[in-house]
Amino acid sequence: MKGRMAVLGRIEGQRAAAQIVDGRLQDFLIEPAENTVPLPGAIYRAVVDRPLKGQGGMILRLPGGTAFLRQGKGLSPGQTLLVQVTGFADEGKATPVTSKILFKSRYAIVTPNAPGINVSRSVKDDDVRESLLEIAHETMGNEGYGLIVRSSAAGADADEVAEDIAEMCASAADTLAGESGEGAELLLDGPDPHHLAWRDWAEIDNVATEASAFEDHAVPDLLEPFCTPYVGLSGGASMYVEPTRALVAVDVNTGADTSSAAGLKANLAAARDLPRQLRIRGLGGQITIDFAPMPKKDRRQMEQALRSAFRADAVDTTLVGWTPLGHYELQRKRERRSLMESLPR
Repeated sequence: MKGRMAVLGRIEGQRAAAQIVDGRLQDFLIEPAENTVPLPGAIYRAVVDRPLKGQGGMILRLPGGTAFLRQGKGLSPGQTLLVQVTGFADEGKATPVTSKILFKSRYAIVTPNAPGINVSRSVKDDDVRESLLEIAHETMGNEGYGLIVRSSAAGADADEVAEDIAEMCASAADTLAGESGEGAELLLDGPDPHHLAWRDWAEIDNVATEASAFEDHAVPDLLEPFCTPYVGLSGGASMYVEPTRALVAVDVNTGADTSSAAGLKANLAAARDLPRQLRIRGLGGQITIDFAPMPKKDRRQMEQALRSAFRADAVDTTLVGWTPLGHYELQRKRERRSLMESLPR
């Protein structure tokens, strides 16, 4: 099927969402099986527990668990503060949080701690920018919060944008009012996969929400290749994406092609598909790529291909560079839980 489709459904009771573009799976979201796992985006009133020596951070108490705040300067044990979950914790580790609270919706991001009204730099048209700024100023009034109008608002109805901004400001006011309470408490839960799909998947042509939507659009079949390390690439090349406790290892192979350009062709194909593979598999952290053998003169072209591929990816990824052994390293935010951990067993 041609076009961009969002398929919303459940897998054995867990809410899930699939983005399919021209019949190809582009993204997949699924909620954790455990209801007690803090979701990224959730806002808590946390209690400062103790400093983490040598790292400059603080261990905080959350309802039923602990969190790690990287910047703990000026905090003292027993103090309460609002924090927001930034990603999923590795097994046995504290939940990562930040004190920089954001309220993110389809068209706007409210920033209580960063005043000022701005429009996403992705919106290049000056007239559109002025129109969005006018809507934002009229809707915000004297709230005192900061606001970023997202690029998705550029083609949206003005009333819908204004309503979205107003709802986010109201949500911010209600949530921030809980800062004055005592003890650790969940103030605002993180978005589930259906909400994330509505919020972050722009330019969707069709949305399927029927009970049989996943089966009707063959989502289980589209998802199956991402449950194994092997990834087939063009020209008979392949790569293997294998997570370990320490890092994600990516190995690129040329296959049967023995030409002088085989390594570069395989590596370029791997670079183009790698963001999609990591996104759907829910993999983050340190990623080490063992590219197929190629001349050192081709490294610049490979770096350009990686930058281009990850520029369009929504998950923050830092291209670190080449190691002395000739591997390439990335650092990717752990926004998602591993697909294999999340799927029902």
